[in-house]
Amino acid sequence: MDGTLVDTEPYWMAAETPLVESFGGTWSHEQALALVGLGLEDSARIFQEAGVRMSVDAIIDHLTDEVMRQLAVTGVPFRPGARELLADLREAGIKTGLVTMSMRRMATTVVDLIDFAAFDAIVAGDDATRPKPFPDPYLQACEALGVDPAETVAIEDSPNGLRSAVASGAAVIGVPLMLSLEGAGAHAVWPTLDGRTADDLAAFHTAHHAGLAAEAAR
Repeated sequence: MDGTLVDTEPYWMAAETPLVESFGGTWSHEQALALVGLGLEDSARIFQEAGVRMSVDAIIDHLTDEVMRQLAVTGVPFRPGARELLADLREAGIKTGLVTMSMRRMATTVVDLIDFAAFDAIVAGDDATRPKPFPDPYLQACEALGVDPAETVAIEDSPNGLRSAVASGAAVIGVPLMLSLEGAGAHAVWPTLDGRTADDLAAFHTAHHAGLAAEAAR
């Protein structure tokens, strides 16, 4: 969601710095980038190491509240082409799932602002048995959708998210935003989702599995 469907990463960063500084610490842009795509509990422990004297749950709730407050003020900044691609997938009858490390209450807030039924399933950070980069969130989404991971395409913007999706067995497209995806294992990297359609995803999936079959036959 964050960085792939909506460009909320700057909102998270804007919430993080004041939190750390309120406990007398410092927080750099590089430290903030290191958290992109990481599970919220893991992120909260990093904030504790940076001097934030709050519980893991309290840190997660504070940051989520701050990001949601910013969304309420400024609206939801959808990434180029993301909403349009979702609409095309729905029209084509293709099942869709949202896999995010944000809390479910934030994920449902964002999804509710889409003017059509965009997702068949949501797996949020407080649903996952283990967070990204473990494969669990994507495996849980596949189970909820009733599909084999090999039948799916995952789209991610962060190295942690890519590792999670690849480990699940999905065919994975990286669409970079704030971080380089080089070496993170994406099966393809698209500079943007703008102009992409369900047919593009189907063609990518077919080509990916044809490549796997060719490798296995060598």
